[in-house]
Amino acid sequence: MKYVRAENVLPDSIIEIIQDYIDGEYLYIPRKKGNEKSWGEKSGTKDSLKARNEEVFKSYKQGFSIKELCEKYYLSESSIRRIIRSGELTSKEKQQKL
Repeated sequence: MKYVRAENVLPDSIIEIIQDYIDGEYLYIPRKKGNEKSWGEKSGTKDSLKARNEEVFKSYKQGFSIKELCEKYYLSESSIRRIIRSGELTSKEKQQKL
């Protein structure tokens, strides 16, 4: 989220009305319904975490131990176990669709 100066996007009449309610304070204006973006969509974080998690699961399937994966990806054991569980569930769902 970035800040935009009201004078650059709103008519003076609207700024004056807003100032009647909140003068000199920050105001957050949410996106319109239907224009919302999900977490990580804009920055690409969601996609990079998904790729990392797929790589962790693939490494686990190739025989890497949980301890090795913790050291390789700098994650806790519980995080690695969560990623593996998620990967196993995804694999089962794919098999059931076939």
